[in-house]
Amino acid sequence: MALKPEPTAPFHSVQYVLRVLETVSKHTGGVTDVQIARETGLPTGHLAPMLAMLRREGYVEQVSDGAYVMGDSLVLLGTGTTREEALEAKLQDTLTELRDSVGAAVYISRYIDGEVKITQFADGPDAPAVNEWVDFRSAAHASAVGKCLLTQLDQNSRRDHLSRHKIARLTSRTITSERVLFSKLDSQPPTVPILDLQEYAVGTVCAAVPLTAGSAVGCLALSMPIEHAHRLRSAADTLNRGAAPMVLSLAI
Repeated sequence: MALKPEPTAPFHSVQYVLRVLETVSKHTGGVTDVQIARETGLPTGHLAPMLAMLRREGYVEQVSDGAYVMGDSLVLLGTGTTREEALEAKLQDTLTELRDSVGAAVYISRYIDGEVKITQFADGPDAPAVNEWVDFRSAAHASAVGKCLLTQLDQNSRRDHLSRHKIARLTSRTITSERVLFSKLDSQPPTVPILDLQEYAVGTVCAAVPLTAGSAVGCLALSMPIEHAHRLRSAADTLNRGAAPMVLSLAI
């Protein structure tokens, strides 16, 4: 499976964040924001919101003299055999918080061995999960999750996928032309959420943003009943911002 030459993460500063974390972990006794800025070359204006996000997610902590030290999340994610469990727990916590902030069911999906897979999700009484009436693996052409994953593949990988999962009309809004589908995928701005407006299921709208960490192909998505469609775009913007700590977790 080949990726596009330059996959775009929703959090463009992830490399800077990793540099910040490297600096904090190097100074075991704590390091000030001034010193972090000096060592990373990151302007203070960009560093402040980044440190606020890292504190919120538990990657760094601020001690009494204002210096920054490694937080519990970073320690957990760096500990060998427990890393996978710690990562899963960290992502699940973030998903739950995101579900509550957007008021919708949220999902992490990955493209693994040529298939669309929902690896984690968070729903609830006020945020019902989408009814999987057609296997997500067979509906990449119609769902926000599937289209978001397909945007991250090259043309040959997309064609390979659709040769195994034929395009089918799931609703009156489903795109059934490969040419039209690929054209829409190619014209999709990488920083704009992909929407599904009742293409997969009547009565449900969805949005998805890419989660690009290394060579992995993944996405973060939400779904909501059609009566909440007026909230979709603002929820999708919140979803996009919520992708930042998830990309970070996956990248560490």
